[in-house]
Amino acid sequence: MNNKIKLLYRKENKVSLSNKYNVSKGTEYRYERHTKAFLKDGRNHKPMNSGKHGYDYTPLFKFLLSKIGCDWDQIYSEAKARLNDSKPIFWMVAIHESERKDIVRLGESTYYSGLFVNENGKLALVNPNLHTRDLPEPYPGETLSFNGTAIDQSEN
Repeated sequence: MNNKIKLLYRKENKVSLSNKYNVSKGTEYRYERHTKAFLKDGRNHKPMNSGKHGYDYTPLFKFLLSKIGCDWDQIYSEAKARLNDSKPIFWMVAIHESERKDIVRLGESTYYSGLFVNENGKLALVNPNLHTRDLPEPYPGETLSFNGTAIDQSEN
């Protein structure tokens, strides 16, 4: 039996996604290799792994959506125990009324319903009547996702 807690985030390799995350100095590397300074540690190469990782919190956002109507204190304690940082919870959940948003943008083309904690201490949707047609118009060729599901703009 597996007693390991399932985490609500994933490591994301930022280096392999695109060049915008791999901030290199360009061709200067060719002048650096095979020099005495480069070989000082006894190796004749640099590791390809630069250790640049980000985190994907999609499992957290889906978890929060699945807990609508449940007790906030229990949701928060469970989510916090399964995360590396509790800040991403509040990207989607508004504690104060002034922070409430119908739609929360979390990424370039990823949108989620805004959540808040109601007066009974339950997790609730800011706007339960929200529809995909309420999302902003996508750029040509862009695929939007709403609450973790890719949407077809022709449906609107």
